[in-house]
Amino acid sequence: MTGTVVGPLHGIPMTFKDQFNVQGIDTTLGYVGRSFKPAETDAVLVKIMRKLGAIIIAKTTIPQSILWNETESPLWGVTTYPDRPHLSPGGSSGGEAAALAMSGSLLGWGTDIGGSIRQPAALCGLFGLKPSSTRLPYAGVPVSHDGQSHVPSSVGPLTRDLSTLVAIMKECLSAQPWILDPNVTPLPWREDVFQSIQTRRLRIGVIFDDGVVKPHPEIEAAVRLAADLLEAAGHETMIWDTNDHIDCIQTMDQFYRADGGEDIRRELQVAGEPMIPHVAGLVNSAKPISVYEYWRLNRRKTQAQEDYNTKWNETGFQTSHAVDRSQRPQRQSQLVDVLISPVAPHTAIPHRSARWTGYTKIWNFLDYTALAIPFGRFRQKSSTGNNLDICAGDIRQDYVKGHVARNDLDRWNRHLYDPHLMDGLPIGLQIIGRRLEEEKVLGVAKVLERLKAERLNSL
Repeated sequence: MTGTVVGPLHGIPMTFKDQFNVQGIDTTLGYVGRSFKPAETDAVLVKIMRKLGAIIIAKTTIPQSILWNETESPLWGVTTYPDRPHLSPGGSSGGEAAALAMSGSLLGWGTDIGGSIRQPAALCGLFGLKPSSTRLPYAGVPVSHDGQSHVPSSVGPLTRDLSTLVAIMKECLSAQPWILDPNVTPLPWREDVFQSIQTRRLRIGVIFDDGVVKPHPEIEAAVRLAADLLEAAGHETMIWDTNDHIDCIQTMDQFYRADGGEDIRRELQVAGEPMIPHVAGLVNSAKPISVYEYWRLNRRKTQAQEDYNTKWNETGFQTSHAVDRSQRPQRQSQLVDVLISPVAPHTAIPHRSARWTGYTKIWNFLDYTALAIPFGRFRQKSSTGNNLDICAGDIRQDYVKGHVARNDLDRWNRHLYDPHLMDGLPIGLQIIGRRLEEEKVLGVAKVLERLKAERLNSL
């Protein structure tokens, strides 16, 4: 006890995913073989939070190997949904999401290499930010496939409200994390960007369906409601082309398996622990590739990123055919600002049911900023209350009676659809910006929060 305020986060309780090094505590990554090996030093982000006055009260569970969008391991068992233990809170930051949803702390920190912050946040009715990989410090955060940089992982916060998320981003960046972690882009918080995006007409690309797995009707209805609210407020929306997403995702999946599962096998051999089914499927389907094949895969990734960047730049001019390329620098204000999309094609689902992460992992592949926000609750029938009810109506009827599965993944998602089971569960949406556009994405989230509040007040 010093009798003095330590910093702007003085006394704020927070938790960290069991991937961050916290001095004196094990960092297991969900592996038995990493138990009883306490970290010698704090991760850079942990150091910054302590210096700002925060109190680290716990570390939270993750799945074996981290590489799964549920949270289960032989070490920690199965992490369950806060008020429905037969459902999963998602993963791999599922422990963080479950703890926050039960008010176990004020905020938590997770990591995201395919949706591991955003999916649990969306399923549990929380906010979860995946910044671009170089915006916040990753030093001192071990990872499966340690040493790979082809699909960068990001650290980010999960919170129960947007104001807390904005505040923690401001405080973290004010600490100049690039001084302690040289891989962080030296980019301070840009308040002007955060404020200005909230005061002008927006151009927003909307993703209803990625063309691979059609979202459940209430998920689609939530995206449509968000688009309708934006249009009613004077903003412009347009349907976003996702035809290139599957190629990006298939390239990304090859990176996940590039070592033939060697890293995971070595971790498991330390204690002789069994693989959970998902990890077994990942490892057993993996074959190592040569250095030359790896180089070619990186070239393919770079080309896909360049093509997507070009698509974004071109899309803003599709409504002005008379504008030639020489005039386009003067028309930057007409580019799409952000995208909105589902986070997952479903709400929370039973354990060991998760499969498709295409709505989130595409943005890891591109290293874009992406934020999950809560946007209502699944309802079989409309009702009144303090929550925004999402009742799909005709969309549900069309899906149940008319949707023909496109592939095995789509058939799997259709089989999961159970309005009785899902009634009352949170529905999340995703706001996506380009690289290092965290302030813009958070600003648009403020706009959507205001529109959602106005909608509730009008009911």
